[in-house]
Amino acid sequence: MKHQNYNILGVMSGTSLDGIDLCYITFVKNESWEFKIHQTKTYKYSNYWNNKLKYLIGITSAELKPLNINYTNYLGEVINTFIDESNLGHIDAICSHGHTALHQPEADLTLQIGNLKHIAEIVKQTVVCDFRVQDVKLGGQGAPLVPIGDQLLFSDYDACINLGGFSNISKTINNQRIAYDICPVNIVLNHYVSALNLDYDHNGELASKGTINQDLLSELNQLKFYKIEAPKSLGLEWVQDKVFPIIDKFNLTTETILRTCVEHFAIQIANNIDDDNKVLFTGGGVYNGFLMERIKTLSQANICIPDAKLIEFKEALIFGFLGVLKLRNENNCLASVTGAKKDHSSGEIYTYKS
Repeated sequence: MKHQNYNILGVMSGTSLDGIDLCYITFVKNESWEFKIHQTKTYKYSNYWNNKLKYLIGITSAELKPLNINYTNYLGEVINTFIDESNLGHIDAICSHGHTALHQPEADLTLQIGNLKHIAEIVKQTVVCDFRVQDVKLGGQGAPLVPIGDQLLFSDYDACINLGGFSNISKTINNQRIAYDICPVNIVLNHYVSALNLDYDHNGELASKGTINQDLLSELNQLKFYKIEAPKSLGLEWVQDKVFPIIDKFNLTTETILRTCVEHFAIQIANNIDDDNKVLFTGGGVYNGFLMERIKTLSQANICIPDAKLIEFKEALIFGFLGVLKLRNENNCLASVTGAKKDHSSGEIYTYKS
């Protein structure tokens, strides 16, 4: 009989560069999976790491190797700090996403830095990580990986949407879980407010003061990605190649860019929500009240916003859960979601030897 209780530390760093999210959870398997979140914290990136991670695409493979080592060391230090500060007891495993440096599944390539084997020695714990690589090798997108957690932990909802650097949706259709990226969100908004020396547009206040540029809105809504059938996923490379050039050629004020982008994102998200569905929204973008207002106006769904811990730490929670499934050698990647050749149990397990 398999072990049924797991004390897990989930670790997540997303493309919006909000910081490193850590979430200490207990997972219990009874008739279904249950969880309890105990302690959480986000460690903001220093200016050094923010700049390093923001410009990952521009660096060479020769530069990437030492950066991966340094980031793995840094991530291990952050994890140790959280464990010490929180005075955590027994941990069955630390389950970490790392930080995406490259994501080009069409070229059979995905790389998340921070997943090197020596991280287990730094934290002196079993580490489960590197969840995306195997899926890409099996012909999948390597993303999104959260839907198996949505299916097993949040089955009360018809769909789950995360608003982070990108927005993505997970839902069940014809007894199959499907999921895909919808559009960029914070990765674009934060980029343009940075010109004003801001990290983000608090509550969407700047966007709410702007006006919609209809020509820009039309061009954004016509991006080819939105016509592609799932499975599909987005990365920073796509935003830099496809989105920023469209926006920049209009030479608009920051407020107009933000207002037009918020409308674009709201339209795309509303287009992907079925009427009368019960939809769970999480991720930092939920705190953009103006964006949420526009989504609610454009959709007929029952939009549910949970407590702050789940809003901010759901992805860390679910990567913790992916690690549990890997430890049990149970599927944590769904072919119906990623397009891989088969469902599979993905990730690397690094065992600490004292």
